[in-house]
Amino acid sequence: MEVTRLSKRNHYEEITEQLKSQILNGKLKIGDKLPSTKEMSEQFGVGRSTTREALSALKAMGLIEIRQGGGCRVIHDALSKFEIPALQSLRVNRTTLIELIEARKSLEVSNAALAAERRTDEDLAVLSSLIQDMEHSIGDDLEGERTDLLFHLTLARATNNTIMLQLFESIANQMEMAIREIRRVEIYANRSVAAKLYKEHLAIYEAVVKRDANLSAKRMKQHLEYVERNLMKYL
Repeated sequence: MEVTRLSKRNHYEEITEQLKSQILNGKLKIGDKLPSTKEMSEQFGVGRSTTREALSALKAMGLIEIRQGGGCRVIHDALSKFEIPALQSLRVNRTTLIELIEARKSLEVSNAALAAERRTDEDLAVLSSLIQDMEHSIGDDLEGERTDLLFHLTLARATNNTIMLQLFESIANQMEMAIREIRRVEIYANRSVAAKLYKEHLAIYEAVVKRDANLSAKRMKQHLEYVERNLMKYL
């Protein structure tokens, strides 16, 4: 595996981008096993915790699977099936971004309702842990992004509907790319906004705990409308 050694202290995001690029351009193919965390950390010149953060992000994108005791494997060449042609011009294409937000809203409101009905105790345990992480990381832009994405991904998994999960992964990957174009770190780094996002995720979680599908859907809709209002400020 080819890597560019990091010459200074960098966020896990840079490692994520290098690995994602190799997956998307075919250098790393479906089924390929990644080097161990120890080996990659040495190659990049970073600590293992940084490498693990990058791997978690790639897993959240649906690009790799992390097997307990068995390393990481590439499972998807990701965006090729679902790429939106206009995505590359999102910086200047307000209409495309709005359409993407509308699609996400429609899908995730349904996901929230289904997750409330079908979630398992294991799903709740993961969501509870992510909620705690969100609270502790208010104002930390990178951690805020990571826990936010994983929260919504866990809800999609809790639907027990593989098509809904695949659709979410497609939209989530593209939303991540779009938000990057409109200074997403300011959204999570702003403590008042981050605190608001935490409270909204907590409200969704509490509705899922109660198995209240209608309330869960309502709170998800409110949350995504708030996110949309914040994103529109940067267009």
